[in-house]
Amino acid sequence: MIEMTLIGTAATMPLPERAVTAATLSCAGHSILFDCGEGTQSAARKAHAPIMRADAICLTHYHGDHIFGLPGYLQTMGSLGRTEPLYIFGPEGLEEIMAPILALCVWLPYEVRLMPLPKDGLHLCDVMPGWPAEATLYPVATQHRIASQGYRFSLSRPGRFMVEKARALNIPQKDWGRLQRGESVEVDGRIITSADVLGEPRKGLSVVFTGDTQPCDAVREAAHGADLLIMEATYGENEQADLAADHGHSTFAQTAQLAAEAEVKRLWLVHYSAMITDPEEYLANAQAFYPNAVCGQDGMQITLAFSKD
Repeated sequence: MIEMTLIGTAATMPLPERAVTAATLSCAGHSILFDCGEGTQSAARKAHAPIMRADAICLTHYHGDHIFGLPGYLQTMGSLGRTEPLYIFGPEGLEEIMAPILALCVWLPYEVRLMPLPKDGLHLCDVMPGWPAEATLYPVATQHRIASQGYRFSLSRPGRFMVEKARALNIPQKDWGRLQRGESVEVDGRIITSADVLGEPRKGLSVVFTGDTQPCDAVREAAHGADLLIMEATYGENEQADLAADHGHSTFAQTAQLAAEAEVKRLWLVHYSAMITDPEEYLANAQAFYPNAVCGQDGMQITLAFSKD
């Protein structure tokens, strides 16, 4: 099960009714924060988003509206007694950007670990204990004015445990749980693997958070079949496509068209320009391509669960 919470949906600057773009993903009692612009702490409190115990921060790029909340956020976690390491992922230039931010914090009672994401993804349990073994975070190449990347979070789902096979192999019931977790066990001198007692893998869950980007093939491919795509839609009018391209952004229609081509299950539009007072006024432009497109709002939440099969 995955829970997503939108903390803010604004671009460039926070507004009285709209914080800058940020979101949290929660799974199995652990969480990740995506971006941390100015005012993220107060917006997260308002959205009831669990950011103070986050295991990691995923930065999409280093424009101010996505990182200016970091010094205060890092200090607050320290003042609350955090001792566990905090991982920060980001595109090229992460160490250079984080050096002055960490200097502003002066001292923190926990370690901040800056880490690039491997192109083939990272099993989160390998570096952050407690995450499900099936949880994997992937970088997604995006197209913005500066170095940038989005993220795909995937929660795979193993096949059904075949009790009859386990009994036929004389596997003690106490070892069934280990096999269900993908481990191997030894029985009467034989090595039994999970593949021996599990059926075909079942459909898992996936969420893609793009950050700022123009429509591009890498995002389209990463989002293919995703249960939820959270993608920027900075400009509402279709006629603003050239303006969007000049600034490395997308229009409502462009984002929706990509979602339709990627066959995503759900689309949330975010990162609205300050010139947009009511995103719903432009929703028809998105729904012309993706009828179920939704204008993301601060505090919006969804729980994604495995299908009942």
